[in-house]
Amino acid sequence: MSSRTGGSRPADVVAEVGAAAAAEHGLPSALLDGYLAALVEVAVRGRRLTSDEEAHCRSLGAEAARQGVALPALVDLYMSASRRLWSRLPRLVGDARGRSPLPSDLVAVGEAVWRGADTALAALAAGHEEAQREVVRREEAFRREFVDDLLSGRSEVGPLVERAARLGMALTGGHTVTVASTDRPVDSGMHLTTWLEDGARLRLGGRTVLVAAKEGRLVSVLPTAPGEDLGDVDGRALAEAAGPAVARLTGRPGWRVGVGRSHPGPRGVPRSYREAVDALEVAERLGLPDRVVHARDMLVYRVLLRDEEAISDLVGTVLGPLTRARGGAGPLVETVEGYFADGRNAASVARRLHLSVRAVTYRLQRVRKLTGYDPGDPADQLALMVAVTGARLLGWPATTSGTARQEPPRLPGHGSEHDR
Repeated sequence: MSSRTGGSRPADVVAEVGAAAAAEHGLPSALLDGYLAALVEVAVRGRRLTSDEEAHCRSLGAEAARQGVALPALVDLYMSASRRLWSRLPRLVGDARGRSPLPSDLVAVGEAVWRGADTALAALAAGHEEAQREVVRREEAFRREFVDDLLSGRSEVGPLVERAARLGMALTGGHTVTVASTDRPVDSGMHLTTWLEDGARLRLGGRTVLVAAKEGRLVSVLPTAPGEDLGDVDGRALAEAAGPAVARLTGRPGWRVGVGRSHPGPRGVPRSYREAVDALEVAERLGLPDRVVHARDMLVYRVLLRDEEAISDLVGTVLGPLTRARGGAGPLVETVEGYFADGRNAASVARRLHLSVRAVTYRLQRVRKLTGYDPGDPADQLALMVAVTGARLLGWPATTSGTARQEPPRLPGHGSEHDR
């Protein structure tokens, strides 16, 4: 190979071309390391890129990804460098072969060079994509671990605050948590969470919202002022975005969102999360029709569940005798529950249960006779209301083994003539 001076040596040409292309695109020339020298070798010898050269291009693609260089910008850099080198190749090839290349030689050189460039770009893109996937995997792992630690409330506050800052969160303020679910668990690998975060950000004026899958549910953490009512526009916007999102994630039409109260500081997040989960679970037990349930509205039920032994004793004492009724306790409990829900209006209950008013009145009389508690007597109503609510929360009536529920009450209108 010729050792002429004046910038015609291959190493000098490679350095000059690489520096000019890098300057044009504002990228480090190191991202071209070895590529242009390999193209010169391909042009001179008419060979393909070696496996080592391909592997090196793959590593350069990965390094570019780690530096945050987008693949289109990287490809532009390589194409620009290749174009600049092309005009210098005839002389480099002639110096190496000891004669000026013929037109037919240049055709062969062109074919070899562009075949080599194509191979290099494919390796470059593969390396870039692999590195990007690895970055995403690390970010997802970081996010999962952070969410687990944040919602568990067991991590040290200092490191937790630092990790939150990496995700754009300031844990020193107040936060409210919503939990959305359907009858199918949310997979942590489902990637619509980013879509929900972006949509929520637009709805909430740019506020940072953290969205993640946790224990089969979709959890959203929203910065709020302590005591802020999430029944306002922002809260409804988040809940109404989370509900359809979890339905889309799971492919299920039915959804429900539990909304915790706002609490300050890092420890306030797991507290709001537990409230949201409790609200969801209580709503499921009660069979509430509401798609969005607020923890503040479930407080009375949480009080009942706090002493499950006592409420179970009350249910058994007040409603236990109903199990002796023909058809079981279920239809009678359902009637009492509807009677209180409709303001003690027998006609309204009859319409709700698709029964006659006479059948409703008969059932209420059976309740009074079997239990000694009269649904129409104000003195007995509190005990009956609490007992009926407790029964729903506890899933009563159940079999004596406690391992399986009784058969559900028959559809309204399909009970025995005795109950009607």
